[in-house]
Amino acid sequence: MLNRRDSMIRLGQAGLGMLALPRLLRAESLATLAPPKAKNCILLYLWGGPPQQDMWDMKPDAPDGIRSEFKPIDTVVPGIQICDQMPSVARHTDKTAIIRSYTHPSNTHEVGVYHTLTGKINNTLAVPRNMRNRNDFPNMGAVVSHFSPPQVMPASVTIPRPIGHDGVIYSGTYAGFLGAQHDPMELKAPGEVNAPPPHSLEMLDGLDDGRLQARLGLLKLLEGNDRLAQRQGGLNGPQGLAQFREQAFRMLMAPEARGAFDLERESESMRDRYGRNEYGESFLLARRLIESGVRLVTVVWYYICPDGNVANVWDNHGGTGSLGGISGYAMLKEKYCLPPLDLAYSALLQDLSARGLLDETLVVMLGEFGRTPKINKAAGRDHWGLCQSVVLAGGGIRGGQVYGSSDAHAAYPKSNPVSPEDVIATTYHALGISPENLVHDREGRPHRISEGRPLVELFG
Repeated sequence: MLNRRDSMIRLGQAGLGMLALPRLLRAESLATLAPPKAKNCILLYLWGGPPQQDMWDMKPDAPDGIRSEFKPIDTVVPGIQICDQMPSVARHTDKTAIIRSYTHPSNTHEVGVYHTLTGKINNTLAVPRNMRNRNDFPNMGAVVSHFSPPQVMPASVTIPRPIGHDGVIYSGTYAGFLGAQHDPMELKAPGEVNAPPPHSLEMLDGLDDGRLQARLGLLKLLEGNDRLAQRQGGLNGPQGLAQFREQAFRMLMAPEARGAFDLERESESMRDRYGRNEYGESFLLARRLIESGVRLVTVVWYYICPDGNVANVWDNHGGTGSLGGISGYAMLKEKYCLPPLDLAYSALLQDLSARGLLDETLVVMLGEFGRTPKINKAAGRDHWGLCQSVVLAGGGIRGGQVYGSSDAHAAYPKSNPVSPEDVIATTYHALGISPENLVHDREGRPHRISEGRPLVELFG
């Protein structure tokens, strides 16, 4: 929120305020400050906190107990090394910008998720029972939806499911106070949540079977949203429902919408390239969705264990009972971590490039925090927000670069610290949306969509 203190600081920066005040008053009406560099974005969210020291920021000279069990390998870009568990990705670093100085102060999953997806710090979160609600600040997909004209496809989709467990869907994963009409479409409910996501189009599985099934699915959708509207009321009730109903009709009537979610239309070889698992299929579906007109696709990475428990597998402390109590390093080498990431991410970059889509598609990969320098007793690493790595590709990003640096143990940024606000501002900038744009909460108060600085030096 633009409070009195923030306003006075900004006025002071412009002397008597002759420049700052008009800019502040005009910010709401400005859709862009610069020509769009990207048409769409794929956000790859490695829920749990991927270890920077074991992936993107190897420290081979660190002492025992800090140095990774993995080895650094050279990539196609001289001077850039990544871990030996990602040999396929190593062939595509000419397309990536690796930020090694991403930082924020929280070591808590819920707080980190909210901060990295919205660019805001929420001190009211009831950890761990932080069920999302309409007072939340909107996430990136919702903001993009707000500043995008209505199309056949929704502006934002979350696949395969939003972040959640134990009956809770995390704050920061939907439109919050912007209302239901800007919620990302969610195809599945989170594991351990006994309710469908409020904006799932469940009839998609049977859309091609005939008009009757489509109508039945639409009726189910609208009935569910009627109930949701009645519970929420006000800004998020009838207005949001009407707009969501209009979106549903557009999708039902458009052949391209019906086919966008159908992976059976891909060749067997293409599906093999991405991987025959939920992660590979989600990355491939993300490519199909941006081709069909979705502006921002969020891929949430986690694993439903054989016993039904949700595991945020990048949270590699080690010793997780539902995963067999294996070590943190064993987790990273399993079928739900580095091997499918290496396959699917390299396939996505290669596929987008071959189709001429990489220049217009920003691909962002991050988690809610990084990992501790010290390796714990379970041969894993614990939560660490103060230093992380983020990887960007496409959308005008200049590939083959490393931005920022960390200290000798990848514990703290050494140069060019980057905040979640900065990465979010960079994403908006790439999509042609000014970070200075305003949105209004349920009380009508204005908020900048990002307080960060776009990393314009990464482009070109």
